[in-house]
Amino acid sequence: MTTDGRRARGDATRRTAARHAAKIATTHGLDSITVGSLAAATGLSKSGILTVFGSREAIQVAAVAEARRIYRETVIAPVWDREPGVPRLSALLDAWVAYLRAGVFPGGCFIASTAVEFGHRDGPVADAVRRLKREWLDLLEAELATAGATDPAGDAFRIDAYLNAANGRRELFGDDAALDRALAMARDVVTAASGVHP
Repeated sequence: MTTDGRRARGDATRRTAARHAAKIATTHGLDSITVGSLAAATGLSKSGILTVFGSREAIQVAAVAEARRIYRETVIAPVWDREPGVPRLSALLDAWVAYLRAGVFPGGCFIASTAVEFGHRDGPVADAVRRLKREWLDLLEAELATAGATDPAGDAFRIDAYLNAANGRRELFGDDAALDRALAMARDVVTAASGVHP
């Protein structure tokens, strides 16, 4: 029972620290995360955080994993029951905009924030960031291919570019209209790729 209790406390510490680290990453970057700042933000002890993670790099990797879990839970899972192709793509775009509007992360889209920060780096954190971005692009490409797109990679590139631009404008200028503009433009890509209105 003592061992189980210790494990449960460790799991709770891991979840809390990873969630806060992911949030910090969208406003200050993954590189800004330190054991001290995370302890101050969460109320957890430095020793407790280090016991669970072992290193700052492990915290950063856990932050990416937590962001992936949140992204899948808020953007992907709610629409996964839609028919593949145009219906699912349309729902994914709506869910992505809703995820931004809901302020799930205080600094906007986690993927957009960290992709720039780790674009020219190597190592476990950069690899985790790269995998997360690749998963999103692969999902768009797969759904576009199912929708009948002749250039799924190119169409996914355009959709991703519109969404990233909207995220940047919203964060810099507080421009919520950018989300509506990006959504309309991304839907146009889907329509042109499939010949079917979403």
